[in-house]
Amino acid sequence: MAGNLTRLSLESSEIIRKNGKGIVHLGIGAFHRAHQAWYTHKAMAEYGGDWCITGVSLRSATMADQLNPQNGLYTLIEQDSQGYKPTIISAVENVVVSREDPKSVLEVLTHSSTKIVSLTITEKGYCHDPSTGKLNLDHPDIQHDLAQPQSPKTAIGYLVCAMQQRLENGTSPFSVLSCDNLPANGQLLAGLVLDFAKQIDMSLANKIEQFYSFPSSMVDRIVPAVTADVRAYFCQRLGYDDQALVATEQFSQWVIEDNFVAGRPDWDKVGALMVKDVHAFETMKLRLLNGSHSAIAYIGYLSQLETVSDAISVSSLRKFIFELMQNELRPSVSVPDNINLDEYCEKLLQRFENPNLNHQTYQIAMDGSQKLPQRLLKPLLYQIQTGGDIQRICFVIAAWIQYVSGRNLSGQVIQVEDPMRTELAEIYSTHHHDEKQWVEQVFSINSIFDNSLASNTEVKNTVTNWLKQIRQQKDAISLLPRVMAEKWPAREDSNL
Repeated sequence: MAGNLTRLSLESSEIIRKNGKGIVHLGIGAFHRAHQAWYTHKAMAEYGGDWCITGVSLRSATMADQLNPQNGLYTLIEQDSQGYKPTIISAVENVVVSREDPKSVLEVLTHSSTKIVSLTITEKGYCHDPSTGKLNLDHPDIQHDLAQPQSPKTAIGYLVCAMQQRLENGTSPFSVLSCDNLPANGQLLAGLVLDFAKQIDMSLANKIEQFYSFPSSMVDRIVPAVTADVRAYFCQRLGYDDQALVATEQFSQWVIEDNFVAGRPDWDKVGALMVKDVHAFETMKLRLLNGSHSAIAYIGYLSQLETVSDAISVSSLRKFIFELMQNELRPSVSVPDNINLDEYCEKLLQRFENPNLNHQTYQIAMDGSQKLPQRLLKPLLYQIQTGGDIQRICFVIAAWIQYVSGRNLSGQVIQVEDPMRTELAEIYSTHHHDEKQWVEQVFSINSIFDNSLASNTEVKNTVTNWLKQIRQQKDAISLLPRVMAEKWPAREDSNL
């Protein structure tokens, strides 16, 4: 290779780096670098502004180890069936690691130049109950932060600590921009921050509510984890080594509620859509894209299909996903202005088919206990209330229950990444010989299933029916024609 990324002459980065820092981003993983940092890079390159990003890793030091030796530079690879396009992104100046240096994290959060704090911390990083949207005060990290508010571990704890210090120091407020796949993510985050602040000081909560803004946003871009082989492949072709290379699809979308108390980059001039209300866009994306993605992940993983493109190439699964979108997810979606949902759904299927992305079903399957409520359970409730079909959603829930047991359909142990994996595995261990009780116990987890679902006998019977059949067949794919033929209301087959 010709050399290291930092040795290259990068005129655009030199221009951008003359600008100041304005954004602190919590959770600087691959998605942020392929999405928000990419938009910010383009906005500063074309329109200027002091918006360089300080990244914060709330867990491991991996991103700091990769990016800091490269002065924050990395290559973004956009791929489609025609090939790939590389862009060197220079919006990120550096990364700090909260576990190693919490003082530096608070310093950047409280610095007067910080005007936006954005987040991609995944659903579980919000330390909330997904079924209620309330802060989980029993979460051990939240309990730690309440006991030691000046030495936080969580994003919520860091935000409140920084806001408190800024208020005490007379430093102007910043806007807090959630970029995670959660409904009304700005409103949700505001509620969690206020829940935490009220535990410390009610007047603090009142001031945060008065002076700080929490715009919602909808983000959409498929960003798989980059394997060592993918990184080596592209570095060989680029002619330089890049430890932080990110690969993604050509498609991207960002819809942002335009509610910033201290300004923002010119994201709208480089493709982002600034709106008054994000709700219609986020429900469309959460349910149609993310809900379908979860369905592909659990059915595909149980059927030993490693990638999304492998799974969607199976005709029966592609038909199932199309029908899931059209019959059970789409009815609950509010249609944004100027959006054709038929075209949107067809475009999603085409994106899923992209073999260059190598998006692992295992990666999408992570943290399902945090994802299912907004992706599948809310559409399920809508279908129940309106008398719509629920068979496909119930089948996906059954596949998820099998997956989070920690066993595949051959009984072999599988690695499950989920904050509730211990509790879910214990339920399996106790009740796996009785699917009805197994489902009953899973549905009794009120942080996932609200009371209306936990008490719905027909829904539980339907899920139990499909879980039994999946386990008897030792396969999920072969059952899909049967699932698509069934209609609501649910029936419990006494012969199963």
